[in-house]
Amino acid sequence: MTGLRHGILETLALPARTGYTLNYMVQYPGLPLDLSFAALSDATRRGIIDQLGRGDASITSLADKFQMTLTGMKKHVQVLERAGLVVTRKVGRVRTCKLGERGLKAEAEWIEAHRKLFEARFEALDEIISEMKQEGSDD
Repeated sequence: MTGLRHGILETLALPARTGYTLNYMVQYPGLPLDLSFAALSDATRRGIIDQLGRGDASITSLADKFQMTLTGMKKHVQVLERAGLVVTRKVGRVRTCKLGERGLKAEAEWIEAHRKLFEARFEALDEIISEMKQEGSDD
């Protein structure tokens, strides 16, 4: 065995025929849509967005509202912050959260474009089904 694979196996100190499979995860920089949809995929984070839509809140008050530890809430807020949906500011010992200025315009446009695509495909399918029913009744 030569080349890159041999070098990897030597580096990992694995015998060449152990049956191990090495997988390399492809990682891309987080694109805004990916980050937003990932952030919004969790019900708690969607709830945080709803809560912040009513006004700014501290991480402590959010943690109380969602009956969660401060550490758990901080992690949720960090995901939202990474996506640009939430901004935090620390004053003294209190970290305050508010909605980010980015908004969800790009996400709404993506959803609308794909909703139209699905709608068009279902309309085409309805036409095919109608034609098949018509052919069946002609027999």
